[in-house]
Amino acid sequence: MNEQAQAQALGRVMVLMGGWSAERDVSLASGRAVHEALLSVGVEAIGVDLDRAGAQELGHRLVTERIDRVFIALHGRGGEDGQVQALLELAEVPYTGSGMAASAIGMDKVMCKRIWQGAGLDTPAFAVVDSLSAAREAAEGLGWPVIIKPIADGSSVGVSKVDEPAGVEPAFHEAAAHGEVMVEQFIAGGEYTVAILGEQSLPAIRIEASAEHAFYDYQAKYEAEDTGYRIPCGLSGEDEARLAEVARKAFALIGGRGWGRVDFMRDAEGRHWLIEVNTVPGMTSHSLVPMAARAVGVDFPGLCVAILEQTLGNPGNPGEARTGGESADGAV
Repeated sequence: MNEQAQAQALGRVMVLMGGWSAERDVSLASGRAVHEALLSVGVEAIGVDLDRAGAQELGHRLVTERIDRVFIALHGRGGEDGQVQALLELAEVPYTGSGMAASAIGMDKVMCKRIWQGAGLDTPAFAVVDSLSAAREAAEGLGWPVIIKPIADGSSVGVSKVDEPAGVEPAFHEAAAHGEVMVEQFIAGGEYTVAILGEQSLPAIRIEASAEHAFYDYQAKYEAEDTGYRIPCGLSGEDEARLAEVARKAFALIGGRGWGRVDFMRDAEGRHWLIEVNTVPGMTSHSLVPMAARAVGVDFPGLCVAILEQTLGNPGNPGEARTGGESADGAV
């Protein structure tokens, strides 16, 4: 299909960005990049900075502006957690990415971990805490160091690595500012991520934060220029295939569909520990999914179109992938 026919098939596209979560700035960067990329290949696209008031009027806009499908570039609460997905399903407008239930599960780190544990996949031990004293007790029980983080935010917002008891209090308050809090076992080792695109996994990326960062935190993700990204990731072909298999299975278990990203730690013994899943990954200049796509010859506009094309053939309510499905077999 040539570009003109492709653009016609996609129709009029609304790119949703911004939102009201702690990840608003990242979402705006993602949405603007996606919007510009779609325009560059002839897709009729409009960018919408969605706020709470705008969400209430979204159904009306979809009709009056004759929107055929929606590219969701909203990160965090309100856009990645099933709320906007529910609105779009009520409006019977196809949209990119996972459905309402899978989005809600993917945003909840504790729910994901419980599902993965039930399926026998490795994920670090954790405790949900509702007070500073509970956080201190959990940290002592898990052993130092620990990670203290919000249950339902992404982009490492509110996340701290804590090496000793004195660090628990500031870390707990930082995480609690963003909602419920969990304390998690810290896994020492390499950090890897695997992007999912349709039924395939893209090449794994090894992330190497500089010594200035205790881990791959917000600054290392979006501001630092010295964070390293290795593609190929340095694993043997067998180990990378296993990592990709676990990523696809973890994504399928929460009901994920379309595209996403799964993050891991790999310890000294070679075990892959699931950290979290992202159902609307970043699409900025520093983002990992575009990086992985480039490694297999897919440029940024091509990636945006490939994600959008997954909505074709799903008129009206796009449906909901079944939680607990089997993992995909294909790998790139």
